[in-house]
Amino acid sequence: FNLKYMWSKKQFWVLIVLTILLTGASSASFSGVLEVTVRDEKGRPIKDAVVYAVAKDDAVSKTSTDVRTIIDQIDKEFIPYVIPVKVGTAVYFPNHDQTRHHVYSFSQTKKFEIPLYIGTPSNPVIFDKPGVVVLGCNIHDWMSAYVFILETPFYAVTGADGKVKIGNLPSGEYDVQIWHSGMKTKPQSIKKQITTTEESPEEAIFTINQIKILRQWRAPTASVGGYR
Repeated sequence: FNLKYMWSKKQFWVLIVLTILLTGASSASFSGVLEVTVRDEKGRPIKDAVVYAVAKDDAVSKTSTDVRTIIDQIDKEFIPYVIPVKVGTAVYFPNHDQTRHHVYSFSQTKKFEIPLYIGTPSNPVIFDKPGVVVLGCNIHDWMSAYVFILETPFYAVTGADGKVKIGNLPSGEYDVQIWHSGMKTKPQSIKKQITTTEESPEEAIFTINQIKILRQWRAPTASVGGYR
C-alpha cells in the first residue's frame, strides 16, 4: 500500500482533466468576425437583408441555438419586419395592440393560422423547414413580415446603413450568402467564400439587383401616416 504512489496517480488524472478542459476552452474561444456590406447597383445601402454563413464543416453548421424568438405586433405592425431563424426554432407571436389580430401564412414552407387574439398564444409556431415564410394579418391587410428559415446558426440582418456583423464564427471555411425580399436572383447565385480566424475580421461586399418593394397602404394612426 503506497499512499505516495496513489497521490501521484490522482495528480496525474487531475492534470489530464484540466488539460482537456483548457483545450476545449481554447478551441471554443478561437473564433472570427465577419463584416458585410450589402448595397444595390447604384451603391445605396440595402436594409433588411439577411446575411448568413454556411460552414464547410457540417459539425460547425449543426451548432445549436436556444433563444426565445418573438415576432411582436405593435401599432398594427409586425416587429421585426424580417427575421432569420434556424430550422426547428419555436417563434412566439405576442399581440401588444388593443385590437385583435389574425396571423397567418400561406407559404409552402410553413402554412399556419393563429385566429383572432390579444395577448400571447400559449403555443409557439415551429418553423421546421428551410425557406421563406411570408406573414400577414387577415384583419389588417397592410401588415406583412418575413421569416427566413436557415440550416446554419450564423446569420444577421442589415441595418439602414446596409452593414452587419456576425461574430463568434469558429475558425474555418464558409460560404457567405444573402437573401432579401426584393432580390431578382436566388441567394445561391450570389456567394462569397471566406476563411475566418481570430486574428482580424473578414470583410465582404455584396451588390444585388432588386425590385422595388411596395408595401401596402395602412390606415393612419397617431404615429404613422397613411402610406409607407
